[in-house]
Amino acid sequence: MYSFDSKIRYSEVDSECKLTWLALLDYFQDCSVFHSEDRKVGVDYLANHNLAWVLSYWQIRCEQMPRLSDSVEICTWPYDMKGFYGWRNFCMNDESGKRIAYANSVWVLMDMKEGRPTKVPQEIEDAYEYEQKLEMEYAKRKIPIPDEYDEQEHFIVPNYFIDSNKHMNNGKYVAVALSYVQE
Repeated sequence: MYSFDSKIRYSEVDSECKLTWLALLDYFQDCSVFHSEDRKVGVDYLANHNLAWVLSYWQIRCEQMPRLSDSVEICTWPYDMKGFYGWRNFCMNDESGKRIAYANSVWVLMDMKEGRPTKVPQEIEDAYEYEQKLEMEYAKRKIPIPDEYDEQEHFIVPNYFIDSNKHMNNGKYVAVALSYVQE
């Protein structure tokens, strides 16, 4: 398991001084990036091999949002890799060690030259130690699309939403989606 400690910053909270969902997602994403960097298969390694991990699915549960200045521990661990898929769990614990948020995620390894999924190389698999899958209720991966829906205006992706994989970062997708949801 990989973990890092942090303190909830003012730039990460809402009008009630609670961590936002977007900031929680960023903590989890950053933790997985830090883990890969620590294992020497991070951003530079992937770029040098024309590879990128692309998020396919998030399932995030939050029992209690931390507040401004709260100390937290963010943890992640992979629990499986098969073909071009990687599965990873996350959790956020408060300073007493109580789990206050947790997640499951599914990632796809992409060949960036070919623009398609590619099998996870042995070198990447060997870089990680698998941990037990988190005990939680796992939802189905695919969200059904309703028969009726309101089409919204198109959104032009600004350059500052583009990440090191040269695509819109997954957290930004959530931010855009939230801008279309009524309060």
